[in-house]
Amino acid sequence: MNSIVKTDFNFAKQTGKYTGKVRDVYTIADNILVMIVSDRISAFDVVLPKGIPYKGQVLNQIASKFLDATSDIVPNWKIASPDPVVTVGYKCTPFPVEMIVRGYLTGSAWRAYKSGIREICGVNIPDGMRENQQFEKPVITPTTKAELGTHDEDISRDEIISKGLISENDYLQLEKIAINLFERGSQMAEKQGLILVDTKYEFGKRNDEIYLIDEIHTPDSSRYFYADSYAENFKNSLPQRQLSKEFVREWLMENNFQGKHGQQIPEMTDEIVENISNRYIELYEKITGEKFKPTEYSDDVYTRMEENIKNMLARLIL
Repeated sequence: MNSIVKTDFNFAKQTGKYTGKVRDVYTIADNILVMIVSDRISAFDVVLPKGIPYKGQVLNQIASKFLDATSDIVPNWKIASPDPVVTVGYKCTPFPVEMIVRGYLTGSAWRAYKSGIREICGVNIPDGMRENQQFEKPVITPTTKAELGTHDEDISRDEIISKGLISENDYLQLEKIAINLFERGSQMAEKQGLILVDTKYEFGKRNDEIYLIDEIHTPDSSRYFYADSYAENFKNSLPQRQLSKEFVREWLMENNFQGKHGQQIPEMTDEIVENISNRYIELYEKITGEKFKPTEYSDDVYTRMEENIKNMLARLIL
């Protein structure tokens, strides 16, 4: 199966290119970003050797939908999505932290809690909670934004402000916006029979105004539970049915890979690749409530992308 794993374009007025684990981001005239969501897939901070067909389209179109659905809460960087795997938007100056919003005690927060920790990122967690239990109200546990090759680190509101990473006024606004976004995402998830469990938001500034940047409410940045089985599974201390990228990590762990030195990435057979692709399509349809319409791969897929981007850029005042 074909997949988009690398791009190498050169657009008019291009002033930079950044290649992340999944996204290729081109800077145009130091003002516009062209974000191409590739089919690369990463886990445990490692990019796996094969791309996953349609993964880029799934992530780009979910993020595009939620950016549009939350633009009344906060302005966002998106201008348009001229191609199924591309979003063009404004370049913003990013804040150096990510806002993690948690509605339930799960994942890394649960692992810390289980070890006896009762304060996470300056947030006090009461005694007596269980795995996957809902918080009385969502909590924000920010992390630093890691440089390439390093890991995000937990940080508290007081540390962020005292270190001058973000002004107190801006940070309080970010907290309020993040909670409002989480509430909107939770309402949209509920309509699909899902629970938005936790997610991350990234923000920046443009013309001294706060903007939402990057992706939002995708299965790579968020965790969802199925609502119909949550209460019964929680009551019986059973694992929750999840909608996230966790199934990829589980497959890797089952094959003795967690990104540690000396470990070998298991073989990604065509069957494994197809299964992961099908799961991403399932994620798209469940999260959005819409039928996924795959864009066919062909030898000229890169020509299509390039032409769509160039036509979009030609309409912008750069």
